[in-house]
Formats: sequence, structure tokens, C-alpha cells
Amino acid sequence: MSRNGYILKESDLLPLSLGAALLGTGGGGNPYIGMLRLRELLRKGASVAVLPLEAIGDDDWIGSVGGIGAPVVGIEKIKQGQECFRALRAVEEAMGVRCSALISAEVGGSNSIEPILAAAYAGLPVVDGDGMGRAFPEVQMSTFFIYGLDPSPGAITDDKGNVVVFKKVVDMFWLERFARHIAVDMGAGAGFATAPMKGAYVKRVAVPGTLTQALEIGRTIMDARAKRHNVVERLLEKTGATLFFIGKVADVRRELKGGFSMGEARLTGAGEHAGAEARIAIQNENLVLYVDGVAKLIVPDLIMNLEMETGEPITTEMLRYGQQLAVIGIPAHDLMKTPEALKVVGPEAFGYPELEYVPLARSK
Repeated sequence: MSRNGYILKESDLLPLSLGAALLGTGGGGNPYIGMLRLRELLRKGASVAVLPLEAIGDDDWIGSVGGIGAPVVGIEKIKQGQECFRALRAVEEAMGVRCSALISAEVGGSNSIEPILAAAYAGLPVVDGDGMGRAFPEVQMSTFFIYGLDPSPGAITDDKGNVVVFKKVVDMFWLERFARHIAVDMGAGAGFATAPMKGAYVKRVAVPGTLTQALEIGRTIMDARAKRHNVVERLLEKTGATLFFIGKVADVRRELKGGFSMGEARLTGAGEHAGAEARIAIQNENLVLYVDGVAKLIVPDLIMNLEMETGEPITTEMLRYGQQLAVIGIPAHDLMKTPEALKVVGPEAFGYPELEYVPLARSK
């Protein structure tokens, strides 16, 4: 990729949404509706450039936006479309700055599309990277906050035009707490913007190249389908993922709790895993994979459910009884595995203090 990056084309949108759904580890929101909205903007003449990290200036202001709430709500509560754009303008006004580019807080699911939508409305490029290399359920779980970003100001907006600005919050945990409460009042789905960051900081702490990674994963899925290859095998080869379980969804339990989709999925084994049982703990995203009661794959490593025949990434809100799934794991980026990061995104942060995180090795 050149220093100037590339322009997103309409033909990029489907593979981007597929790859983002996979990197979303079950969460981040379903990207399909956002993809349709972005497609219409491009057809009306909008243009969005994707810039590599090295192309942004050290003194440029970089904005970070995304959706906040429970992904399951997004199926029925369709966004107006400009929530994140309005949140961006609110934090710019609060700081007295104008952003030169946008970056995703998380590359997973619909939150890979949200910054691109906001960038299209604002006439800005997007940065090829994000703050997680996947999706996580809470605001503070990004490299931007883990490595020191001041959480003030922040802004949250809804589809009706309400804008709430957090002028001063003590730390990132308070920002999550306040924003989550207001998101619930807004219908458990809203647009969110955090404090703009200097380019030098973004270049140091962002997970690089993740928009392009999502694009390439999606292209691999589409190419494998077109050539009638085994899509799961192609994805394992492309991503360095490990196959952990093959089976059928036997039960899904979900509830909306505190602005999150909480629950678990149970699978009965098939093929080489016949006779085994798996359980996946969920908080918006897939957190822990248990096989026969033993934790085999643990957050922050990426746990993904793929439909066996098509390789379609199945987000947590789309899990259904009877689906035939392959459960795969991809190692988290090194920025998410430092001692500082594990305090915020490791198993104990999600209520699993009894689990020891052992980093997953890449399979190739």
C-alpha cells in the first residue's frame, strides 16, 4: 500500500463487512445495515480514503467514533445514520479542534463501518487501524485508554438528535459507566465519540492495518465460496487461526443486562469432536470457549463462530439453534497482551478471576 493509502470502492464493502464480522469475535454489531448505508453514500458521490498510520502527521487531530450499546438491539432499532458524525462534532466543539482523520475504536462488526460513515459525512479519511484489533464490549477496553488517553471530553448521541457531552470525567471507567447508562436510556444503541488524539499518539498505540486485514479476510471468504473451496480451511490458512471445535448449536441463552447482551451458547460436537460439548460465554462478544468444561480459548484472544458451509461469521445476536459451526481462535495483537492491557481486557476484567490467560500461538 502506498503512503497515501487507497480509496474505498463499493466492491470493497461486502468483503469489509465479512472480515469485520469475523474480527468482531461475535460482537461489534452486525455490519450489514451500516454497509448498505455506506454503499448509498458512495453511490451519491461520497469518497473515503484509507490512510496507513505513517501517513498521518504527528500534530494532526485524530477522532475516534463508534456505536455503543447492545448489538442485539441493532437488528430492530435501525440507526438514523449520523449519530457518530454528530458525536464527533460535539467533541471537536468541546476541545476547540478539528480532526484531520478518523479511526475506529474497534475494527469488529458494525464499528468498522461507523467511522467510515462519519468520515464520509465529514469529508475526512479514515486511518487503517483501530484500538483493539477486534471488538470488546466496554469503552475503556481500547489501546487508546489503556496507554493513557485522557477520557475527557466524550459525547454520545441518539437517532432523535439528543447530544450529551461528558465535559470532565475522572477516568475511563467512569466514562464507560456514564455512557452505558445514557446508552440504555437512548434505547441501548447510540453513537459515541471519545476525545480526539494527536497523530503521534495514535501511531504509537493503535493496532495497525486492521481495516485492510478485515478486507483481506472478507475477500478470502468470497474467493473460497466462488471457487467452492472449504471456506473454513482457507480462513485458517489466511489468518493463522486454530480450529477448536466443530458442532451444532444446541442452546442459546441471551438477556439484555446493563446495556450488554449477556449469555452463553452451548454446542454439541460433530465430526472429530463428536461426543464432546462446548460452551461459549458471551458479553456482546465471545469471551471464553469451554470444551468439556475446560477453558480452551480465553479473552483477549479472538473467538469466532463460522457457519460450516459458507464460512459466514455468526455474530452473537445471530446465533440460532441448529446452526452447524466451526469455532476458531486467533491470537490477540501484542498491544492487548501487555500487563497493563490484561488488567483491562484479561479474563479477570470480565469476571473470570479463576482463569489464567495463556496466550494462543499463531498456527503458522
